[in-house]
Amino acid sequence: MHNLSNVVFCLSIHNNPYICFSKNLLTFNALTLYYFYMKKISAILWMVAIWMMGLMPVRAAAGVPGRDLQSEKGETVICRGVEAHTSGPMLQVGQVAPDFHAVNAKMEEVSLSDFKGKKVILNIFPSLDTPTCALSVRQFNVRAAGLENTVVLCISMDLPFAQSRFCSTEGLDNVIPLSVFRSRDFVAHYGLQLADGPLEGLMARAVIVVDESGKVSYTQLVENISHEPDYEAALKLHNKQKVKGYSFPSFCIKSKPQP
Repeated sequence: MHNLSNVVFCLSIHNNPYICFSKNLLTFNALTLYYFYMKKISAILWMVAIWMMGLMPVRAAAGVPGRDLQSEKGETVICRGVEAHTSGPMLQVGQVAPDFHAVNAKMEEVSLSDFKGKKVILNIFPSLDTPTCALSVRQFNVRAAGLENTVVLCISMDLPFAQSRFCSTEGLDNVIPLSVFRSRDFVAHYGLQLADGPLEGLMARAVIVVDESGKVSYTQLVENISHEPDYEAALKLHNKQKVKGYSFPSFCIKSKPQP
């Protein structure tokens, strides 16, 4: 005969796992406490997981691995007489230049990797519709004519149609205008978009030189956006020789800084 005092009863409470208990109060209390604390621990773990997910950094460009510019401090520049800031820090010499995509005059995507094995000068500026930006493109167009195995990419937020019209009107064929108006990876990796100030959303003025191996060999973030970049420093360091045999036209003479 079974001892009825040892019969174990099982109850199902609110669809939870069966809680078994006997007349032995110690067994019942132990199981009850175990179930109670397991629920508490589970709830705490879920809260911690949700909290940690909320602290995860958001990439500057969706789906683009690379630098998290939101957690990095940008550079300070002067824009039309007031202080402004870029979206991230400037690239460093010796660093591998991040690949990026931009759009040319034919609305075709072009990437930095397309010029692998060449020396690349990135002339970055706010807009061709400002005098200093237009002048910098003319300067590089003339100076790049005597450089071997070198391409000059003129990068801005201008639409490709405006860039094409400007270069056609000016007769500029030694530079390649590229628009980054929809280039999330350039914005994410280069940190040169203005985060505030009068020209917020446009690019700051900078020159970045990339050597044949794809590494950055020279950088200049122009402190005052109204000023021109240092052409001689970029070209000398990049090519280790001066361009000879050229007489620069009047528009290549340094003019009074304009916004």
